Amino acid sequence: MGFNYCGRGMAEQQEKSFQRQETVFPNTKELLAKKAERGIRYYKSIGLGFKTPKEAITGTYVDRKCPFTGNVSIRGRILKGLCISKKMKNTIVIRRDYLHYVKKYKRFEKRHGTTAAHCSPCFSHVKVGDIVTIGQCRPLSKTVRFNVLKVEPFKIVGNVKKQFMLF
Repeated sequence: MGFNYCGRGMAEQQEKSFQRQETVFPNTKELLAKKAERGIRYYKSIGLGFKTPKEAITGTYVDRKCPFTGNVSIRGRILKGLCISKKMKNTIVIRRDYLHYVKKYKRFEKRHGTTAAHCSPCFSHVKVGDIVTIGQCRPLSKTVRFNVLKVEPFKIVGNVKKQFMLF
């Protein structure tokens, strides 16, 4: 856990109500005494060998569902998959391919599953076709139970949904 003095003023306000980090009191005497325009920013290390992104430390976004700056803990499964959709706000869809054995024919068949994951604003550079590592957390919405932890840029030629990749 740590606090950081942001250099860009207040948090990005994109919602109708005022957004602030719940762990930071905006009117601390330290800030008023320094007469600084900068604010205090809360961030934490989630552990499990994942580094906190620079954008989470120095950024000005406010996201309650972010594992690095919000009130979400990562526990349970860690999965890897291919990003196939980024049409929702702060949510991406991951495709995971696997092989299923059919006993009758003694062969494998290709199958896939899709998982919705919350994508924090610190991973705003995610594109369709990137390889994403996600971690399980508490339910964030009706369909979202995972959070993006790491993004690896990847170039896929052709249709992303038709690719079959084992991780």
